[in-house]
Amino acid sequence: MASTDSESPFSSSSSSSRHRWNYDVFLSFRGKDTRKNFTDHLYTALIQAGIHTFRDDNELPRGEEISPQLLKAIEGSRISIVVFSKNYASSRWCLDELVKIIECKQNIDQVVLPIFYDTEPSDVRKQTGSYAKAFDELEERFKEEMEKVNKWRGALAQAGNLSGFGLNNEANGYEAEFIKRIVSDVACKLGNKTLHVAKHPVGIYSRVQGIISLLKGAKPDVGIVGIHGIAGIGKTTIAKAVFNKLYFGFEGSSFLSDVKEISDKPNGLVELQERLLHDILKPRVWKVSNVYEGMNLIKERLHRKKILVVFDDVDKREQLEALMGERCWFGAGSIIIVVTKNKHLLTEVGVDGMYHAKELDRDQSLELFSLHAFRETRPAKDYEELSGKVVDYCKGLPLALQILGSHLSIRDKAGWEADIAHWRNIPHDDIQGKLRVSFDALNVDTSEIFLDIACYFVGGDKEYVANIVGARYDCHPEVAFRTLIGRSLITIDTWNMLSMHDILRKMGREIIRQRSRNHPGNCSRIVLPKDAYNVLSKEMGTDAVEGLALDVQESFSTKSFTKMRRLKLLQIKRANLVGSYSLLPKELIWLCWSGCPLKSLPSDFHLNDLVILDMQESNVRKLWKGTKILNKLKILNLSYSMYLTKTPNFRGLSSLERLVLTECQSLVEVHQSIGNLKSLVLLNLEVCDSLKTLPESMGNLKSLQTLNVTKCIQLEKLPESLGDIESLTELFTKGTAIKQLPPSARYLKKLTKLSFGGYNYSPDLPSKSWFSRFSSWLSPQSCSSSIDVLPASFNSFSSLKELNLSYSGLSEATSAIDLGSLCFLENLNLSGHEFFNLPSSISRLSKLQFLTVERCSNLLSISELPSSVLFLSINDCTSIERVSAPLQPERLPLLDVKGCRNLIEIQGIECAGNNWSILNLNDCNNLSENYKMSFIQGLCKGKHYDICLAGGEIPEWFSHRGDGSSLSFRLPSVSVADGNKLQALLLWVVSASSSNEATDQETSFLQFDMCVATFKNKSNGIELFETMAAVTFDRNSTKHSWIQRISLIGSEELLQGVEELELNVKISFYDVPRCWVEKCGVHLIMEKSYDLNLFFFGIWHLGLINDQLHKFAKSISMRTTELYISLFIMAAVLASDRDE
Repeated sequence: MASTDSESPFSSSSSSSRHRWNYDVFLSFRGKDTRKNFTDHLYTALIQAGIHTFRDDNELPRGEEISPQLLKAIEGSRISIVVFSKNYASSRWCLDELVKIIECKQNIDQVVLPIFYDTEPSDVRKQTGSYAKAFDELEERFKEEMEKVNKWRGALAQAGNLSGFGLNNEANGYEAEFIKRIVSDVACKLGNKTLHVAKHPVGIYSRVQGIISLLKGAKPDVGIVGIHGIAGIGKTTIAKAVFNKLYFGFEGSSFLSDVKEISDKPNGLVELQERLLHDILKPRVWKVSNVYEGMNLIKERLHRKKILVVFDDVDKREQLEALMGERCWFGAGSIIIVVTKNKHLLTEVGVDGMYHAKELDRDQSLELFSLHAFRETRPAKDYEELSGKVVDYCKGLPLALQILGSHLSIRDKAGWEADIAHWRNIPHDDIQGKLRVSFDALNVDTSEIFLDIACYFVGGDKEYVANIVGARYDCHPEVAFRTLIGRSLITIDTWNMLSMHDILRKMGREIIRQRSRNHPGNCSRIVLPKDAYNVLSKEMGTDAVEGLALDVQESFSTKSFTKMRRLKLLQIKRANLVGSYSLLPKELIWLCWSGCPLKSLPSDFHLNDLVILDMQESNVRKLWKGTKILNKLKILNLSYSMYLTKTPNFRGLSSLERLVLTECQSLVEVHQSIGNLKSLVLLNLEVCDSLKTLPESMGNLKSLQTLNVTKCIQLEKLPESLGDIESLTELFTKGTAIKQLPPSARYLKKLTKLSFGGYNYSPDLPSKSWFSRFSSWLSPQSCSSSIDVLPASFNSFSSLKELNLSYSGLSEATSAIDLGSLCFLENLNLSGHEFFNLPSSISRLSKLQFLTVERCSNLLSISELPSSVLFLSINDCTSIERVSAPLQPERLPLLDVKGCRNLIEIQGIECAGNNWSILNLNDCNNLSENYKMSFIQGLCKGKHYDICLAGGEIPEWFSHRGDGSSLSFRLPSVSVADGNKLQALLLWVVSASSSNEATDQETSFLQFDMCVATFKNKSNGIELFETMAAVTFDRNSTKHSWIQRISLIGSEELLQGVEELELNVKISFYDVPRCWVEKCGVHLIMEKSYDLNLFFFGIWHLGLINDQLHKFAKSISMRTTELYISLFIMAAVLASDRDE
């Protein structure tokens, strides 16, 4: 039976988790006793019940051994039924079968069910009665093989102790009823069997592997993992596939679907408790009086059982408390999977891991859509463009792809075009119905915040939107965002931007339209340009309108806003408003007027409640005259206002937190009242070309954290009071005309990011370097010719995490500066300098992770870097000859050395650990082919790094090579008879371009998007795994290679039964449109074939591979390292003779 210990079904020692069953039941019986009566009746009943049963119909002739096919049938059966009859033990073949069955019980958790037919369990267990007589004869016949006899006795003893069925004790001896009970018990033991997953399970397999990986890290006693994601993303489908893959390794299993829907019914939780108990403990039908009784029953009956349970579509904690309470409710080794739209529920429960179900990629989306629309994996030729539009609309949402594919399958081309046009604004009803469940679960304020985001703020900065939410609703913005994120209704990306699936966005807008009963003037939020135009031009607005987006290049009268008294959100693009501004709503909290044609805001424009004034690309010259009291204003953005010459008087802006004036190219003066902005945290003056000075009052900005004056090319100095800005953490001054920094800057104790110097360093820069000017304020005396005082001066910046000194004119002398006091430094950029050596003090930067030293044309070598470095880029250091890679045993950094034409050695690579990283060797012309190929040898040894090379020849010793972006190849058995296992695949992809015309001549290399390689089971098209890498393109070569090792250790189950793999490679070039995958190759790395890989590598490298030798090398079956070495030496001698 299934093991009841705590061993995880995902551990390497668990056989059942990897085993594939070919039969439900194996019947073991003595043919002479029961073949034509009881066993025949039992076999027929099992077959009629749909239970796949193996019965050997051939009597074994005397003297023959059990066939391998019979042993394989035993191994491939989930349950073995052993019919113990009077003469069972008189057959040596029956006993051999029993020994094998007991082995399978121990090794692969096979369930063994003994049937005692006309015999007693004690006779079997103790070999008494007819079994004693049988063994007297066996011991005489096999007296030379007593070890075998003892195995038979042991197997009978174990089988006799198992719980089973006895004809004399069941059904009063009636065989028909007896067989009925046996079949019922077998059906229960087999459990649910597999669940229907999906008609077309595209992309499911790789997602299942993601869950399996999570489960491996779950707690060993009772593991709990969660699956969360947007409605329609395929969470339930994934959970069913995982359930099918795992359930046979447990004593019991249950998939409780629709937990939310059922629990909302009267006594719904009780119904779910009864279902759980029945699924695990059947055939008994459980009756539970109330939830509390059910909780006790679950705990009492299941706490010793190793079970698998999936709770699908859970949305409240009390549901889980009623069904799984605590981990101790279930036996050791149990696995619980919780499926929910609410990520925060999983946090509350304390799951061991969370799996975020994400959208399908475009290829998978097209395949799934095509299967539903055309019953093919690709769209019909005439429908390719239209299919692409639908796929782009669905954005990888499986539910939408399935519904729209099925809907369009019966429509003609005109119908497709009409439906696609309709769906641009209004989602399909079936899709909206599914997605709306998450929206309906929100409270009033949070649902309104969702609608605001759907209409106006997708792509907006989180903090920006939080200011509006905080002013508009009676809730904390962070709480609302967390709820929306938890329910997968919005996401916040790495750049702190709010995003939302397009279909969700359209659903939100459709909800608003339905509320207004198709009357735009009654809409709470007006978004569509045509609706906004009609409402304003016909003065249809009402007090229901709270938000309006106007994107029409036309003038409108301010009278159109008279009835919109509750308007709070106003977004205007390209339009002009004429008339008295006193007629505009007085409760506006957000005014976003891009391209505003006004030279200044009218004095009768009431903005007392305004929180954000966003007027980018405006024609404003002076925002307002005198002082304007806007005590609630937190953000003022006038970026790209090219006519703005002076900032406004800030005295009435007591709450202002962010002032953004990027690229105001005419700005010459920042009003001295800026010092009154006690709440200001951000001041961005980037690329204000005309700005020459900043007011001393800036020293009063006690809350200021970020000051950005990057590329203010005429700005010659910062205020003397700079050091008084005690909260300053980020100072960006690159590309300015600053000659010295104020002495007070040394008091900036909280500074974590600092950048200074020039951009695109060139010989035209002044002869006196920026850094030498910078150093004059770091020391109390002039240091134009001495650097001795610099080490101490850097003590002032001990909190720095990022330091950018690129293109600041560091020479060989100043490269000796001491950076060692920067103990928290993580990111250092020293690009664009003329020094010959890096500052030796870098070796003491124990937290340094990112080091960029690009285009330092005199730099000769890099050594003694701290072991913490994860990223080292030395692109275009054309003189460098040697690099010592910063190594730790467990990892190798991302090493980018492209364009280092004199590089001859990367020291330490051979000692690196086996973890994944990237080696970019493009345009490293002096690296010998020997040296480059040694990296590939490292991949064969087990190293894990990506290699990027210029050129495009796949070695002939590769197992499989082909032209184009796809390749099919057969796999050997994952574990063949001699134990030689398939360990890894070595992937080689060659990309090509038709020309280099698209290359930016100011840079040596083009960046292109991820190169993605997908591996599928060719027989059924199921995606098994994929790998990817970001690769760079060398402008000096039209062909490029990407090489990667793909480990298959731990993937035995994934590949079990797979005979042939199909490889597909895809590259998306942003900057190089005429590029493609020209070739791809795969080399199989076997556990015992490392030396053979070396042999292939050696003879290929020596130039000896030809067709004859290649065929010979691949045909031999060598088993000793000595033979490989001999062949390698022979190849070397042949090469020497050839050279002579």
